[in-house]
Amino acid sequence: MASKTDSAGQTVYTFGSKKAKRAFVMKHWPLYVISIPGLVYFVIFKYIPLLGSSIAFQNYNIFKGITGSPWVGLEHFRRMFAYDEFLIILKNTLLIGMYDLLFAFPIPIILALLLNEIRFNGYKRVLQTVIYMPHFLSWVIVGGIVIGILSPTTGIFNHVLGLFHIEPIYFLGENSYIRSILITSGIWKDSGWGTIIYLAAIAGINPDLYEAAEIDGAGKFRQMLSITLPSIVPTITILFLLHIGSFLDFGFERVYVFLNSLNSENGQILDTYVYRAGLIDRQYSYTTAIGLFKSVIGLLLIMLGNTLSKRTTGNGLY
Repeated sequence: MASKTDSAGQTVYTFGSKKAKRAFVMKHWPLYVISIPGLVYFVIFKYIPLLGSSIAFQNYNIFKGITGSPWVGLEHFRRMFAYDEFLIILKNTLLIGMYDLLFAFPIPIILALLLNEIRFNGYKRVLQTVIYMPHFLSWVIVGGIVIGILSPTTGIFNHVLGLFHIEPIYFLGENSYIRSILITSGIWKDSGWGTIIYLAAIAGINPDLYEAAEIDGAGKFRQMLSITLPSIVPTITILFLLHIGSFLDFGFERVYVFLNSLNSENGQILDTYVYRAGLIDRQYSYTTAIGLFKSVIGLLLIMLGNTLSKRTTGNGLY
């Protein structure tokens, strides 16, 4: 085994023979051992279930199983795109995903930049704890809190509106408000937790850069724009690509707790539709086709995003 240094200053190992490879594995055997549970998890819960995707091309019968159910080819995919309700639900999913990307994704970055400027460590830790806490609440609890706040009779929001002589609004009973409620509740719940990775990236920035900037007369805001933000661009890029990969996977429980017959026209997404059509109506093959469609679109988006990112910033997932 030989080593050399690449253009980025990283050490690259090259193996000249099978004996050298075996020696390298034996030297680092503890790392390989502790990786086994993770590999087993992915094989059992991620790769083996992929075989079940074949029922998207069958008229699946739970009594006949995968091997006994008749094959129908792309019939379920044609049905999917010919169904008007599916197209409306796909539009809802795309719009909600886009709003989440535009409004929710930048919030943890902004919070991390603001928290980084707090110099009183005691206050900083208390503030971090406060904004982290909602992440540990289930969506059922978050849904109950939001529903209580927005209640037209007892909600604090409508109480404030009443002080200005504005009639109570049933926010969860109107289609026009449901998307805003979904995005806003998600920001409140998860934006604090999302700052952890960004704060870790900021902590790894060389302090000498800030000292040099201060000598040159740069203020805090200028240091943030010229040093902090450029230094965490690789982290932002990776998390952005991962977010794009799950663009159509907004989350079943996140929407289901707020959904009702009055707001489902704008609030129904693919995940809630799969639950209704697959588990309640027992259309297993049809909903598997929808899930496979989501996975393929997510893969294409992450590949496209990675290619564009590498061309523009030089950073990517692979």
